[in-house]
Amino acid sequence: MSKVKASHILVKKRSLASQILGELQSGADFRELAKKHSICSSGKKGGDLGFFTRGKMVKEFEKTAFSLAKGELSGLVKTEFGYHIIKRTG
Repeated sequence: MSKVKASHILVKKRSLASQILGELQSGADFRELAKKHSICSSGKKGGDLGFFTRGKMVKEFEKTAFSLAKGELSGLVKTEFGYHIIKRTG
């Protein structure tokens, strides 16, 4: 596959990322948690990053995003920016 569509929640602290992941796994709304917690500007859009191709994101993020099935949620992904929770949406 050459491109994926994904959303993410980005936070600085692992403890907060773990808490958010637990809430998501218990059925919390991804978009609402992204709007509330994400430090990325995409948080205002519920974490939506739109479609992107390989080479557009940092390595750890890209590897995880391209490995997820549509609708699947990642675990915690650490990058130079903080901790991400990624949801593949397309």
